[in-house]
Amino acid sequence: MELSRRDLLAAFLGAPFAAVACRRSSAYTLPPGELVGASDKVGHRLRQRIDERPSEWTTRDVVIVGAGVAGLAAGWRLAHAGFNDYTILELENVEGGTARSGSSKVSAFPWGAHYVPAPLGGDRALTRVLSELGIIEGIGSDGTPIVAEQFLCRDPQERLFYRGRWYEGLYLQAGASADDLRQLREFEAEIARWVAWRDGQGRRAFAIPTSTASDDADVLALDKISMADWMRERHFDSPRLRWFVEYACRDDYGLLLDSTSAWAGLFYFASRVAKAGAESEPVITWPEGNGRLVAHLAGASKPRIEPGWLVTSVVGSDDGVEVVAQSRDGARIRGIRAKRVIFAAPQFIAAHVIRDYRDVSEFTYGSWLVANLTLRERPHSEGFEPAWDNVLYDSPSLGYVTATHQRGIDRGPTVLTYYYALCDANPRVARERLLSAGRDEWAEVALADLSRAHGDLRSLTERVDVMRWGHAMIRPRPGFISAPARRTAREPLRNIHFAHSDLSGVALLEEALDHGVRAAEEVLAANGRAVTTFR
Repeated sequence: MELSRRDLLAAFLGAPFAAVACRRSSAYTLPPGELVGASDKVGHRLRQRIDERPSEWTTRDVVIVGAGVAGLAAGWRLAHAGFNDYTILELENVEGGTARSGSSKVSAFPWGAHYVPAPLGGDRALTRVLSELGIIEGIGSDGTPIVAEQFLCRDPQERLFYRGRWYEGLYLQAGASADDLRQLREFEAEIARWVAWRDGQGRRAFAIPTSTASDDADVLALDKISMADWMRERHFDSPRLRWFVEYACRDDYGLLLDSTSAWAGLFYFASRVAKAGAESEPVITWPEGNGRLVAHLAGASKPRIEPGWLVTSVVGSDDGVEVVAQSRDGARIRGIRAKRVIFAAPQFIAAHVIRDYRDVSEFTYGSWLVANLTLRERPHSEGFEPAWDNVLYDSPSLGYVTATHQRGIDRGPTVLTYYYALCDANPRVARERLLSAGRDEWAEVALADLSRAHGDLRSLTERVDVMRWGHAMIRPRPGFISAPARRTAREPLRNIHFAHSDLSGVALLEEALDHGVRAAEEVLAANGRAVTTFR
């Protein structure tokens, strides 16, 4: 049944806001736009077993399943080793997964992941990629890569909309009580303590990539409780602090405080800080977000990337792996006999595709909505000046980033990338809610939401394009980081190797890159190559 405008806004933005918004005139024609991938309907074919056998077979040394960051990283690593007998099969018509980007006559823009923090010394793979792009200009005396200033997010980076005005930063300082500020200082001291912590091997409690972090019992004990419980134990009950920490959980995990592992909540704040008392590492970004990194990684594998293929079956043995794939239109079936496979798609897909696969019920995924709004002019702002990241305190959305901010253009046309994480406790309910609304409904939600901060937004918006991510990112619920199933999932299964950010429990580009490189180096070693690791 079609929702009324009021019911639509109540469902996604809350009943109080809907009541206020619908008192205003709703006589408005939505601007044009389209619903952009991902191909949920094509992917859902995997729920129905496809038993048709291909009539023709080809051979490859290696097949990589998935051209997201992990699959592209695997191809990039193989190419660096001079290993070229591989192909990358990708369902979508473009590579990149949740780090893909788009463009218009105004600007390039992200469709998902839109930044990486400047790497610390332990993140060797990302440092190599950034060096190849000319972004790293040296290594400091402490081993930390030095990022060329022009690639760092320019000021101002963040602002927060609250009760009719914009304020600098993402913690609401305006009107904060003495107790609010005391709790903020104590929270920051807790983070600094974890930043300084080292285990018996000298490893940090929280590091990017997570493969370099400690697995000490004291650290993993944090995974047994929720971030809400961790805050309650320390009497952190300031509404402003709780909002600030929960925003972090929604932003990176699509989870609320009570459903986020305390390990993951602390990881968000501590892993990005070089030393106790320091600020988080600066952000590296581009108008197209992490699409810039995707393009670089993909360049190593062209023309071995084959888009438009749904892998329906992967059968491994001691002698090799048989891969069967179906074209997007369902008209063709092809088979590839490979020595090894790098499965760089999520675990929930592996369960549908790989014969006799292990239980993946521990792996759950969040749903996200991304909308790109093309404006002919900048909207009016009251208070602090426009920033790259713009967040609304009273909204369930994550706000928007401004694609043209990094180009230093503060007037004229722009693209605002709006993010909304569906944080329902039940991921199936979240996906159903996401997919229940089409392009027009989600365009209305985005316009109504952002109009509370920009009263002239509707009159300036020329186009709204929408992407629905039904399985956008892994959700690090309490118990998942320390779950044996997560660790087991990283191990090869016969001649099938696994690479995806969900294996880390946190959906970061750095994690996908690390797993892609690891899997590629496993394959190289299995083929008798001497491997000097990139990790």
